[in-house]
Amino acid sequence: MTPSASREDGRPRLRADAERNRAQILGATRAAFRELGTAAPLDEIARRAGVNIATLYRRFPDRDALIRQVVVDGFTLVLRTVRRALEAAPRDPLSAIGEFLLTMVDEREMLVLPLIGGPVTDDPEAAALQREIVTALEDLLATARAQGVIRADATAVDLIATGALSCRPLPYLPVDQASALAARHVRIFIDGLRPDGARPLPPPPTNENLTVHLHPLRGTDRDPGPSEA
Repeated sequence: MTPSASREDGRPRLRADAERNRAQILGATRAAFRELGTAAPLDEIARRAGVNIATLYRRFPDRDALIRQVVVDGFTLVLRTVRRALEAAPRDPLSAIGEFLLTMVDEREMLVLPLIGGPVTDDPEAAALQREIVTALEDLLATARAQGVIRADATAVDLIATGALSCRPLPYLPVDQASALAARHVRIFIDGLRPDGARPLPPPPTNENLTVHLHPLRGTDRDPGPSEA
């Protein structure tokens, strides 16, 4: 399949039909991973995507490739959103933090990430994106501290954990109710970031404390590709 051009990231741009198949496969993967876990059969993902299993394997040779892509896509979305918040922060840092978190809630169907019950991966690109996210969140908090509108002991990990908890599914609730509850909790959290009357917090975990547990177990089963089956 001949690429039609180059994308902004330098990778070849796929033909429209191939790009559509790829998007359908990734959308089906996110849905299947949320509903069935990362052991969801690849033929079930292909069925949901409306493609045959050979088409899936042409785009993604095994389960690891699918896991890598949905995680990278999720972290890319988080980084893009926090960068927008950072641009808006000089005008109103707390509103920028709130908008970042609320956007994460709105986009949570795209966020099949480790802290939201999604898969884990040791992919270098995913790790690099995580580091960029933490750096951007620390810059966002530094802007808020410089304006004196946020408590001094709030950390990037607090924002990450709040975003992850707000994006986790609430089983059995209609989507609109779950979203409304998540939005309320985000606004309560934002009020809790204000320095007035703040009480001391327990010692915070570092990002390293958080991520040390987010690695795949070695020796787990994977699906064979079509040439291995």
